[in-house]
Amino acid sequence: MSALPVRSRYVASFVTLRRSVTNNLVTGVAIVSTALVLVPLVAILGYLLYKGASSLNLAFFTHVPVPVGDPGGGMANAIVGSAAILGLASLLGIPLGIGAGVYLAEYARGTWMGAAVRFTADVLNGVPSIVMGLAAYSLIVAKQQHFSGLAGGVALAIMMVPTVARTTEEMLATVPNPIREAALGLGIPKWRTVLSVSLRTASPGIITGCMLAFARVAGETAPLLFTAFGNQFWSFDLNQPIAALPLQIYVYALSPYDEWHRLAWAGALVLIVMIMASVTLVRIFANRGALKGGH
Repeated sequence: MSALPVRSRYVASFVTLRRSVTNNLVTGVAIVSTALVLVPLVAILGYLLYKGASSLNLAFFTHVPVPVGDPGGGMANAIVGSAAILGLASLLGIPLGIGAGVYLAEYARGTWMGAAVRFTADVLNGVPSIVMGLAAYSLIVAKQQHFSGLAGGVALAIMMVPTVARTTEEMLATVPNPIREAALGLGIPKWRTVLSVSLRTASPGIITGCMLAFARVAGETAPLLFTAFGNQFWSFDLNQPIAALPLQIYVYALSPYDEWHRLAWAGALVLIVMIMASVTLVRIFANRGALKGGH
């Protein structure tokens, strides 16, 4: 009889040991996986800093490109052009994507229309960016008979919509139904429940999806080759060809001139920093808004 408790203790100790080993093993695998993901990012940032930081100066941010052989020059017009195109793309793509995600999550569950919209978004997510550029060229540039920043913004907005829509749908699906039912039980209309309850609850995830879509399109070159086309001078007219950092980096990187290669590395570094700064600022303001809403 006394052997049974002893055996039970041995079994319990073995189970505890196995769970501890499994837990430590899985934790180690997760840490190694995280490190493997971070290593390429750190390596890219480090190499960009090594190649591009030495080429940054005040002229880079205040001057436009100069002809081959002339000293100096910068990418001020390309920085402003990228900000304008990305701002236009965000204004067009993010509201449309969030609206599509709300429709899929709140109004089209289990319907054929919802399935069709969801399938279309998934297909668009896999379409190469150069195809998006060709589509924008056919729909806008060919009709206007000239390149423009507007066409570039529309092309990038189309690329943002499916990512934002699918992320919004997934985030809204995580909102518990009792929260919606409580709001509806108080007599609040469904549209107000969606705006004030569902979207507010899922806003951190939706903002993350918007930032992922923004980061994806910020460095796209192929769509802008067929739409914005580029410009070597100052241009603030979105209805005309406009400069952009990816386009300028592309031109400089393909050139045979060392000076232009140096500027291309500097432009790549500035583009990465702009993306990281934009994402960070949006996350900071979003978190502050969430904290205020919680209080």
